[in-house]
Amino acid sequence: MDNTSPNPEPPEEAPNFTHKKPPGGAAGLTAIKSTLKHAKDELGVFRGLKILQQANQTTGFDCPGCAWPDPAAAERSALGEYCENGAKAVAEEATLKRVTPDFFAKHSLQELSEQSDMWLGKQGRLTHPMIRQPGASHYSPIQWDEALALIGNTLNELATPDEAIFYTSGRTSNEAAFLFQLFGRLFGTNNFPDCSNMCHESSGTGLSEVIGIGKGTVKLEDFYIADTVVVIGQNPGTNHPRMLSALQKAKRNGCKILHINPLPETGLKRFKHPQEVLNWVGRGTTLADMFLQVRINGDVALLKGMMKALVEAEDGQPGSALAADFIAAKTAGSVPFLDDLRAADWGALVTNSGISKAAMEEAAQLLMASDKIIVCWAMGLTQHKNAVANVQSCVNLLLMRGSIGKPGAGACPVRGHSNVQGDRTVGITARPKPAFLKSLGANFEFDPPRNHGYDTVEAIHAMHSGKARVFFALGGNFLSATPDTHYTAAALSRCKLTVQVSTKLNRSHLITGETALILPCLGRTERDVQTGKTQFVTVENSMGFVHKSEGQLAPASQQLRSEPAIVCDLAMATLGDQSSLDWGAMKNNYDAIRTAIAATIPGFSNYNTRVREDGFYLPNGPREGNFTTPDGKAHFTVHPLPEHNMAADEYMMMTIRSHDQFNTTIYGLDDRYRGIRGGRRVVLMHPKDMQAARFKSKDAVDLISTYAGKTRRAKRFFVVPFSIPRRCVATYFPEANVLVPAELTAARSNTPASKSVVITIVAATS
Repeated sequence: MDNTSPNPEPPEEAPNFTHKKPPGGAAGLTAIKSTLKHAKDELGVFRGLKILQQANQTTGFDCPGCAWPDPAAAERSALGEYCENGAKAVAEEATLKRVTPDFFAKHSLQELSEQSDMWLGKQGRLTHPMIRQPGASHYSPIQWDEALALIGNTLNELATPDEAIFYTSGRTSNEAAFLFQLFGRLFGTNNFPDCSNMCHESSGTGLSEVIGIGKGTVKLEDFYIADTVVVIGQNPGTNHPRMLSALQKAKRNGCKILHINPLPETGLKRFKHPQEVLNWVGRGTTLADMFLQVRINGDVALLKGMMKALVEAEDGQPGSALAADFIAAKTAGSVPFLDDLRAADWGALVTNSGISKAAMEEAAQLLMASDKIIVCWAMGLTQHKNAVANVQSCVNLLLMRGSIGKPGAGACPVRGHSNVQGDRTVGITARPKPAFLKSLGANFEFDPPRNHGYDTVEAIHAMHSGKARVFFALGGNFLSATPDTHYTAAALSRCKLTVQVSTKLNRSHLITGETALILPCLGRTERDVQTGKTQFVTVENSMGFVHKSEGQLAPASQQLRSEPAIVCDLAMATLGDQSSLDWGAMKNNYDAIRTAIAATIPGFSNYNTRVREDGFYLPNGPREGNFTTPDGKAHFTVHPLPEHNMAADEYMMMTIRSHDQFNTTIYGLDDRYRGIRGGRRVVLMHPKDMQAARFKSKDAVDLISTYAGKTRRAKRFFVVPFSIPRRCVATYFPEANVLVPAELTAARSNTPASKSVVITIVAATS
C-alpha cells in the first residue's frame, strides 16, 4: 500500500526549452505540417485526414475544441472545416492508444501524479469503469451497474441534496446537459457549477445587466461587413484559430482591425489561410491595423481613454463622434456616463493603461470613421477582479457609436469550449432564473429547488469545509482548471465520493475523495447507438446557433456509454420509484430529450425538425436592436479605474495558454507563436524588468503570491525575455494556477481573477 499523497501540481521541468523571436505570421504551411504530425502520431495520416474531413460538416461531428461558428453549410470547404488546434483535439480523442485496467494495475496514483499532464493525456482513451476503493493506491475495474448503484446509494445517504455537487464541462451536449440539470433538480439541488464560471461568467453577468441577454449579439456574417473589429483580451491565433479566416475575409472587404492585448499575438499580425495554396509563399494577409499593448488589467483605463477622446471630439464638433439619435431612443444612463468621461483625468488613464494619450486618440479616430463596429473579447477581460466592468466598458463603447443591434456591429464574447454556451442555455447554472424553474416544474410535475446553488468557487469552499461530500463531474479536468491548486485538491480529497465522466486520463483522476470512480464515455467523433438506432446530439456555438453533431467512428471500447445514457442510468439508480419520468425512453431516443427541451425553453420550437435542417439561431433581442432589460433600454455604466497599489518588487501576473494546449489538455511543449519550444514552466518578463531584478534568460525562479494573509509558491519557473509591459508577467496555466487564490474573484460574477494576480519573483529554492 502506497500512503504517499499524489501531487496535484504538474511536475517540475528541466530548462531544456529554446526561445527565439516569434514568427511574423500565423497558419500557412507550418500549421499544415503540425496538423499532419499530430494526425500521424495519434491516428495515422490517412485515417486521420479521413476523420478530420468529418469535423464541422453537416453530416459529421462538431469539433470538440472551441465554439467558433461554422460558415453556412453551402460555404464549408470540402477540404475540411478545422484548424490546427481543432485537428489536435480530434487526434487526441480519436487516438488508437488505450488506457485499460492493466494500465491502472501497473501504475499507482502516486506514480501517475509524478508524470506531466501531457504524458497523462497521451496514454490514450479510457476503456472501462474504474474504482479507487478507500485507502487503495490503485484503481481497479468495476461493473457499470455496481458503479451506478454505488453513486445512487451514496447520494441517497446524504443529509441533504445540497451536499452533492454536479459539475459540467463545455464538451457536454445540450441533451446530456439538460438531463443532468433535470436529474439534479429532481434530486433536490441547484449545485451546478460549470466551466463557464471560470471563463465567460463575467460576460454573461455584464451583458445581462446592460443589454438583457448574457450572450453576444453578432453572427459570423456580420464580420464580413463590419467597418472595424476590435479584438481585446483575446488571442485567436491560438485559442480560436478559425476566427483568423473570418478576420482575413473582413480585412479583404475593407475592415480595420484594432488589436488590444498585453502581448503582441502572432495570429493578429499576419495570416496565411491553410487552404489558399497560392498564398503559402509570401507574407500573407496583414490583419491588425493598430496594436495597443495595454498593461495587464489596464483595459478599463484604455477604453475610458478612447471613449473620452470620442466625447471631446463630439463636444468640439457635435454629431462627429456620438450616435445621438440612437443614444436618445435606445439607451439609459448616458448623462452620468458622459459626465464621468469628461471628468476623467488623462494622466491617470495613461498611467493605468500604459497607452499614450495620442494612441488612444488615434484609436478613437478609427472608431469615429466606422459606422459598424464589432468588439470581441475573451478571458483577457473576464478573469479580473473588475471583469464585469471590463465587459460593460466594451458595451459602453458600442453604445456611444450606435454599433449594436444592426448588421455588421455588436458585442462578441468568444467562447472557449464547444458547447459551454449551450449548457447554460439548457439549464446548467447554480443561479437558475425563476421563469426557467417554473417551466421546468410545470413540464415535469415537480417543485424545483429555488435557492441558489454553488458555483465553481463556492463548490470548492463547500467541499473544503465539509458542506459538500459528493462531487460528480460530467467531463472536464476540475482540479487543473480551477484556481488555488492545493486548496482545491484538499477540497476534493475531503469528499466521500468523487466521480469523473471522462474520455481520457487527467490529473483530476489522481486527487480523489475517499472513494473515486472513473466512468468512460463516448467522444464527439464516435458513433452513438442506442437500442440499435444511431443517435446524434446538438450543440450551441459562440453566436447562438444550434446544430447537430454525429460521430462516425467505432467506439474506443464496448464498455463506453454516451453521456445522455450515463445521466439516465444515474437518475434511475438514484431516484428509482421517486421519479415517474421515463428515463429509459429518453436514453433510447434522443428525440425525446429534444422534445422535452423544446417544451421547457423558449426558442427551441420544432427542435427535432429544424436541427435536422442545418440548425437554427436562438432568439436574441439585442441582436435585432430590442434590448430585453426591464425598461427595454441598453444601459450605460460608470466604472472607476481599478487600483492595485503594487510594491516596488511586485508584478502583475496573468495566466495564458500555449499554442500546444486547449484549456487543460496539453498537446505538446511548443508555443510556436511566441517562439518557445520544449517547455512550459516559464515566466514571460520584460527585459528591463529582468535587468532590474538581476535575472538572465533561463534563470530558475520561484513565483510567490500573497493574498489575505496566505502565501502560495510556484517552484522552478524559468525566465524568458518577452515583449510585455513593464511590471507585468505571463505564465501558462495550469502550472501557475497554484498562485491564484480561491478568494480572489470577480465582483458579481465570482470568476477566478487568474489574470490579475500580484506576485513577487525570487531565485529558485532547491
